[in-house]
Amino acid sequence: MGLYDRDYARAEHAFESKNTIKSDTQIVSFVKETYKLFAASMMAGAVGAYVGVPMAGTIADYFIPLFIFEIALLIGLHFVKHKPGINLMVMFAFVFMTGLMLAPLLAKTLGMSGGGTIIGNAFAMTAVVFGAMSFYAIKTTKDFTGYGKPLMIALVVIILFSVVNMFLGNPMFSVIISGAIVLLFSILVIYDTQNIIKGAYETPIDGAIALYLDFLNIFTALLHLFGMFKGDD
Repeated sequence: MGLYDRDYARAEHAFESKNTIKSDTQIVSFVKETYKLFAASMMAGAVGAYVGVPMAGTIADYFIPLFIFEIALLIGLHFVKHKPGINLMVMFAFVFMTGLMLAPLLAKTLGMSGGGTIIGNAFAMTAVVFGAMSFYAIKTTKDFTGYGKPLMIALVVIILFSVVNMFLGNPMFSVIISGAIVLLFSILVIYDTQNIIKGAYETPIDGAIALYLDFLNIFTALLHLFGMFKGDD
């Protein structure tokens, strides 16, 4: 599962300290820049997946060192996000790597009967869920920006159960975990969208990566679910 932990406490603190000093014009500009970077991240991730599928076997063989490198890029992004030029290079390198690391799952799915359809359906469903949650976040009067800590706890619990199931290999457990991931990151779309709109994130890169990881995790979980329901495993 493509699960990535994030510092929700920092996001909440940013909301409390930053939102009060940003004007409406600044927030509008911040939101526009965030979604531009999110769209660019989606494209870079897609390129990574396209490049990775033909060499999925090699990526699978070197999965652990590549995954460590991917996480190192994510951590490094936190330290360079205020450095123009370098921050974008690291951000795009990270999202490219996420696409590359998704390649083995995509290749496995493509090897199934109707694999292309499964991937297309998973992406379409992810887009629908993401769009619906984003719309709800904008329209609802309910404030989700204070849910950072319980959402982080839920994320940690899911990660722990995912690790346990790596050893158990229980298909039903996998279905439950994937369903929980879809539910959790759907809520996180609302949480992140509201924080972006309210100017809670420190930089547009923070908001863009948050949205990108929400989309990526929903897509990966749905891909697992659709693949399992196909009955080829």
